[in-house]
Amino acid sequence: MDALEQYIHTHTSPEEELLKELDRQTHLKVVQPRMLSGHIQGKLLEMVVRMVRPRHILEIGTFTGYSALCMAAGLDEEGRLDTIEVDDELEGIATSFFKRSAHGHKIRHHVGSALKIAPKLGTEFDLVFIDGDKREYPDYYRMLMGDQDGRSLVHSGSFLLADNILWYGKVVQPVAHGDRHTQQILEFNRMVSEDPRVENVIIPIRDGLNLIRVK
Repeated sequence: MDALEQYIHTHTSPEEELLKELDRQTHLKVVQPRMLSGHIQGKLLEMVVRMVRPRHILEIGTFTGYSALCMAAGLDEEGRLDTIEVDDELEGIATSFFKRSAHGHKIRHHVGSALKIAPKLGTEFDLVFIDGDKREYPDYYRMLMGDQDGRSLVHSGSFLLADNILWYGKVVQPVAHGDRHTQQILEFNRMVSEDPRVENVIIPIRDGLNLIRVK
């Protein structure tokens, strides 16, 4: 951690002990632990939830549950967060920490494809955090906006937050022919920027967040 990053951490509200433990366990037990949101981004997600005051949140990509716990902390008591993770091997660690959290009862954890599960939840979401398979980002967007079957999962005033939108700087570099992850991140960003139904801003925190508001 460099000096500037250390300064940011020092002058940000401290990380909860349960989240610190989840961070440690993720680094000890899980492949690619850098996929965890971490303290600064997690605190930002909590603050966004407190500002937007959503009743229904959808998270695409639970990983080990860090971001879900952060959003649940900012969620009103009557609010609900549906989080979907395709990798069933991560279910144990996520659910164990959900059960230990004072906010875990606000979370419903689903295992499987978000493209199949989300439309069946029967809910319009006020806030969506997209952090799943980067190759499916355009499909997530089409699903949420109702471009696939005409039934939108969001409404006017909903916010979408898409993570890893700068993809380690690869979005401004020549793209390899077989690099589907970068190709689909680029396609997602293009779709959003050209869609008159939304407005957006890319925030260069960590690997980039695309903050999108449905008009």
